[in-house]
Order: sequence, then structure tokens, then C-alpha cells
Amino acid sequence: MNLKIKRLGELCKVIAGQSPEGQFYNNNREGLPFYQGKKDFTEKYIGAPATWTTSVTKIAQENDILMSIRAPVGPVNFSTQECCIGRGLAAIRSGEKIDCNYLYLYLSSMQERICGTKGSVFSSINKSEIENLPIPLPPLDDQIRIAAILTRAEKLIARRKASIKALDELLKSTFLEMFGDPVRNEKGWERVPLSKLGSLDRGVSKHRPRNAPQLLGGKYPLIQTGEVSNSGTYITEYSQTYSELGFKQSKMWKAGTLCITIAANIAKTGILTFDACFPDSVVGFTTYNNETNILYIHHLFGFFQMILEKNAPQAAQKNINLDILRNLQVPKPPLPLQNQFAAIVEKVESLKAKSTESLAELENLYGSLSQRAFKGELDLSRAEQELKRSHAAIKHVAGSCRR
Repeated sequence: MNLKIKRLGELCKVIAGQSPEGQFYNNNREGLPFYQGKKDFTEKYIGAPATWTTSVTKIAQENDILMSIRAPVGPVNFSTQECCIGRGLAAIRSGEKIDCNYLYLYLSSMQERICGTKGSVFSSINKSEIENLPIPLPPLDDQIRIAAILTRAEKLIARRKASIKALDELLKSTFLEMFGDPVRNEKGWERVPLSKLGSLDRGVSKHRPRNAPQLLGGKYPLIQTGEVSNSGTYITEYSQTYSELGFKQSKMWKAGTLCITIAANIAKTGILTFDACFPDSVVGFTTYNNETNILYIHHLFGFFQMILEKNAPQAAQKNINLDILRNLQVPKPPLPLQNQFAAIVEKVESLKAKSTESLAELENLYGSLSQRAFKGELDLSRAEQELKRSHAAIKHVAGSCRR
């Protein structure tokens, strides 16, 4: 690919923002919408403004690229209409030699490097520095093709994320259909304390690993509250391990244990898929035989979590104690019905795993396409074929989800 390097200022007009005086602001939609910085961004297009202004200062036009130029430096967005921009933004208006979508995608890919243009400590970037940013410039037709390829890849990623979200919503709606809202107990199931359905005990860590690094670095998986909170249904990975010394002052929990956070992030849950240790900021719940299904309890906490968090005492950070969990009154539907729900969960989780793997592949493909495109190394015809194959794979997974 024929690729030249140009200064952004040779290809575009840069307008540095300037805030109007405060007396000209209003929320009555009078004058022009006023945007001040990154906080006004949504995804690819800027959101509805909270403020308008009747004072004309620095104006961005529809389809100008807006760049955040004050902490954070570098995020970009598109202006959807004529608007006034404040000191936290600059507008970049593409000239006839550069496609605005290509430029947007390139600047998006360069955000971290743009942040670093002034070294490791920075709070802003000025108009001159924006104008001096190097821009790889293939022929205009190639720019348009590159933008189309990357935009299509972005759409495939968005569709995959939406399908994963839809599977989560399917499980929630299935739970409600089968059991009703468990907080209101709409179906009138017997209520019992959680301690009647299984044992609950806090994790053990007699010494904090951050104060004793010799406790870490062995073969015993160590789960922290963040890994529980971010796990979804199953905890499948860990970032730290205990040494022999660390293991001696802790406790190992079996795979299948439901982990429940009781500090910072309250009542978030995840099921261990491997034996692991965890600290006393996490409670382990193991079911009694023929009393309940662990997948039912996990999804039950999705409804009780906000209530437990809202009512949690707060000192340095919010927390709940073991007695609160043991005495939590929960509906106890018939075990066969719980098991039926669990079978649905396992099928959906299998589909989610395939979708998540597909999403990772798409994100890797996007990163590869983007990197090659902006180095002038992308075979455009081959890239289009790669996307077609990815699209076909997505349709195959989507078909599995519908079945």
C-alpha cells in the first residue's frame, strides 16, 4: 500500500475550544449545544448536552471530530450537529485529502500514544501539538476501504457483545418466569434462612499478603473479591497464588463452592471451577444435599445484591457480616424446579463461552487489522475475506443460540 506520513495540520483544520462566559449558559435549548470534554461523550457520537449557550465562541460543525484535550487527553468522538466547544475539547475538520472516518479510527487507535506526547506527566495537549501529530496517509480510495473494513469489524464486535448481553437477559427472564421475583416472593414459596440450605463460612487469611510477600508465588490459587465480582457465573481464572507458607495460614475451598463477597463489592457471587483459597472478605457457600442447587442460589443473589449492599454498614468501606447472610430469608422452590433451571443455565453458559471466545477473536482481529492498516501493511482484499469468515462464524454461533 502506498503510504505517506503527513502532519495533521496539513490535512485538517484544528479549532481549539473556548468556554463562553457563564451568564450565557442555559438549559432551555436556546442558542447552540455546549460541550466541555470527555464527560459529554457517549460511544462513537457525542451525547445530548446538559447545557446550551447563546454566546458564539468556538464552533464545531456536524461531522467534525472532537478530541478531549484536557485530562483525559486523546479520546475522540464525532459531532452530530453544530455546537459550541469549551476548553476541554478541540474540533478537527477533515480536508479533501483525508476521509473523516479513516482519521477518526486512526486517532482512536492512537489514544495512548497521543496521551504520551508530553511525557509521563501531562494534563493537556494544545492546538499546535494536535496539528503536529503524524498521520499515515494512503490514497483516498484506500482510506475509505480501510474505514469500511474497520467499521464493519466494530459492528461485528458490537453484535457479539449484544448477543452475550441477550443471553444474560434470557437467564434473568427465565428465572423470573420459573420462580417469580424472589424479593417479593411472588409465587409464595416457603421462605427459609440461607443457612438451612447450605453452610456459610468466611475465607481464611491470617496475614495480609500485601504485607507479607513471602505468602505468595506458589501453586495454590488465591481468589480476591475483584475476581468474584467480575466473574459472571463461573470463576475460571486467578491472578495470584499462595506459597506453602501462605497456604498454611489459609484454607482451601473445593470447586463448586459459591463465593460471596462481603466487603467493598457487597454480595457479588461466582462459582469456583477449581479448588482455591480466598480471604475473609469472601464467604464460601456449599449446599446441603437435596436442599438446593448452587446455580439457583447464584442467580438468587442477583436480586438480593442491591438490597444487601444498600443496607450494609459502612466504616472505612461497606461490609456485611456472616450472620446477615446466614439469616437471609430466601424462597425455597422445589428442588426439581431448581434443577430444571440449572440445566438451562448450563446450556446458556456453554453458548456464552463460545460467544465470549468469538468476541476475543474478533477483538484480536480488529487490533491486527488496525495495526496493519495504519502501517501500510494491510492487504485490503484479504482483510475483507477475513471479515466475511468472521461474520459467517458469528452467524453459526447465533444459530446455536436460537436453538
